[in-house]
Amino acid sequence: MKIFLLLGIINGFLAVALGAFGAHGLESRLSEKMLATWEKAVQYQMFHTVALLAAGLLMQKITAASITSAGWFFFAGILLFSGSLYIYSTTGIKTFAMITPIGGLAFLIGWILLGYAVVKFI
Repeated sequence: MKIFLLLGIINGFLAVALGAFGAHGLESRLSEKMLATWEKAVQYQMFHTVALLAAGLLMQKITAASITSAGWFFFAGILLFSGSLYIYSTTGIKTFAMITPIGGLAFLIGWILLGYAVVKFI
């Protein structure tokens, strides 16, 4: 499915841009703790960008609902996990940090679904 390849490409671009912004634009504006939080968001966004690309590539070979679901869970995880950490690290509003575990759960579900598809269909 092209959508996961495109989402992977867009998220890869954004992860690099946001990583550079954090390193150069936020370095003097955020505390070390908040800068580390920003960096964690970038790392997880990039890890799951690769997962989105993998889901898109696997869909070229296998038609399985579990791969489609995995891709959407990876994307939701990026939005919820990384997105909430980006907002939290720049605003300090703890409510956003409370959303982060939901994104982490979405990542875990995505990996389980992707693993299921690989075991069942490859």
